[in-house]
Amino acid sequence: MMTSLRSVLLLSFLAVTLASPADAASLDSELQDIQQAWARINYSTLSAEQKTADFAQLASKAGALASSNPGRAEPMVWQGIVLSSQAGAKGGLGALSLAKQARRVLEASLRIDATALAGSAHTSLGTLYQKVPGFPVGFGDDKKARKHLETALKLNPAGIDPNFFYAEFLLDEGETALAIKHLKIAQAAPSRPGRETADAGRRQEIAALLGKAGSAGR
Repeated sequence: MMTSLRSVLLLSFLAVTLASPADAASLDSELQDIQQAWARINYSTLSAEQKTADFAQLASKAGALASSNPGRAEPMVWQGIVLSSQAGAKGGLGALSLAKQARRVLEASLRIDATALAGSAHTSLGTLYQKVPGFPVGFGDDKKARKHLETALKLNPAGIDPNFFYAEFLLDEGETALAIKHLKIAQAAPSRPGRETADAGRRQEIAALLGKAGSAGR
């Protein structure tokens, strides 16, 4: 009986080991699909109402992927990002429940792997804490925003997203010179394979924020 049990356990281990590369490739492919769909929606000229609906569908897809990969943080990070974007498209107090859901998902991803996707969960959480209204309406908190955004920068110091969102936060805080510094780092960030639409859209946002920062600094 013991020999049979050991054989079964060994075969199970081998099956998991052999399946892992294919499973990982499949997950990477599905994540890339979500990334690209998010970029198409986020940087489209669709109405806010249509973007909200499209983000809702994409959030469900990301949530299903997270549920089927419970040990991986990456699908949860993307679920949180999409939910955050859905909240932004929806706007108003009606978006608060979506923002809270995004925060829960992103915080859960940190408990699995805080470094997943180069610290993107920290970037998204920092942005949520910055943009959501504070107490008693929402959970916005500038101290928490700064902490998460600075953690994201430590994990990905040359990244386009952490530098852009940190600069956006700094500009809101009146720290114009430092904001411009990080916008220039974001502007010089290398292009990301498979993220062409997202990079193009983000670079337009960087240029617009640099113009705003330049006006604020005069």
